[in-house]
Amino acid sequence: MRHTKQSVVARTRREFTELDRVVRRLRRADWTRLVPRPETRAPWTVKDALAHILYWKEHTCRVFRGEKRVPEMRGLGIEQINRKIYSRWRRRQPAALVAWHRRAHTDVMKTLAKTPAEWFSRKNRSHEWPLDFDGHSAAHRIKDIEAALQEARDDSR
Repeated sequence: MRHTKQSVVARTRREFTELDRVVRRLRRADWTRLVPRPETRAPWTVKDALAHILYWKEHTCRVFRGEKRVPEMRGLGIEQINRKIYSRWRRRQPAALVAWHRRAHTDVMKTLAKTPAEWFSRKNRSHEWPLDFDGHSAAHRIKDIEAALQEARDDSR
């Protein structure tokens, strides 16, 4: 499938709006709620899931700009990168993550604005491309963050 700049920007904005709506409603206790994950996976909190989303958005910005991975992530597999993100953000305050969420979106939108329209349609790509700006974020928002919040609401009834 060939994409257009306009469609990628629209999908990216739409997903940010949805994610930001959830982030704005998070209460202090929500940040430490465990998200539903298979027992074979490391336990994540709502905060961990958001940090994961944001790292991969920034990574995709670097790909769009033709930049290499940041030095500490070079040569690492996805699981190793995810563990580094987890370790880096685990003890930080939610306010720092919210600030990163906003900075990352600004960076994404600037990157998309600077990318020539022809670049978006030059190759056939998955219908989900660019995954980290839209589908990947939505999947973790829905399956992790919103699911954890729903479980908490259900438990309080």
